[in-house]
Amino acid sequence: MEITASLVKELRERTGAGMMECKKALAENNADIDTAAEWLRKSGLAKADKKAGRVAAEGRIAMAQDGGKAVLVEINSETDFVAKDSNFLGFTESVAQAALASGAADAEALKSAKLPTGETVEETRAAVIAKVGENVQVRRLVRTDSANNVAAYVHGGRIGVLVEVKGGDAELARGLAMHVAAMNPPHIKASDVPAEFVAKEKEIELAKMSDKDKNKPADILEKIISGKIAKIVNEVTLYGQPYVLDTNQSVEQVLKAAGAEVVSMQRLAVGEGIEKVVEDYAAEVMKQAGLA
Repeated sequence: MEITASLVKELRERTGAGMMECKKALAENNADIDTAAEWLRKSGLAKADKKAGRVAAEGRIAMAQDGGKAVLVEINSETDFVAKDSNFLGFTESVAQAALASGAADAEALKSAKLPTGETVEETRAAVIAKVGENVQVRRLVRTDSANNVAAYVHGGRIGVLVEVKGGDAELARGLAMHVAAMNPPHIKASDVPAEFVAKEKEIELAKMSDKDKNKPADILEKIISGKIAKIVNEVTLYGQPYVLDTNQSVEQVLKAAGAEVVSMQRLAVGEGIEKVVEDYAAEVMKQAGLA
């Protein structure tokens, strides 16, 4: 069977592989496009296996939303260069849409979700690895499904936030998502802060006080410590922080004025928690040259 340009084009669109790889696949498989596509996937998987041990700490946060249903997916690459590649970007967008449509609960379940091409996320990931030449990992997935106001916000492709707000409106929810992206509060409100954290901070504040202050009456000392702890708690809670869109008000004041409350917040940042390998190329060259 003749290997035509249209056949090569169809195989490229179907697999995302390069033109020469598609020609070779068709030649190896008697121009049978289905067998050639499978052959390419197997080749891609082989290449992916070789790169699986490489650290992938760059990448992108992709989002998809349909009303109160929203997802964030972290997809990693080895370099920021690949994170900006059109093939990688297209993959991240399609994976986010598949995550939303499939209802997958986590990244592992997402691997078997189907993309518009008919291939699974995992099969397509292997093809992307073959094309960009780097390890690519679908690392994390978070989702919200609610009748409340839900905002999905991604900043610069590197930080993603989901916020669910009871009451208020979509504009307030989006503003709060932007706040969480910028300020990264560990907790929503004071009651969420662990007692162990508060106890430790009290211990630290007492240790920092002068002997003169420590000798003040117990009720005065308690007021001083309580004021310091309240300030610290405000710094680590969404409600206590100055609202980024109006720093004259706290987030709690903004919510109170709108008759709203934050039900949940989720934040992903590219590469957080991944230990990056810092290469010292000069030292490596010197070592190989016998100079170190």
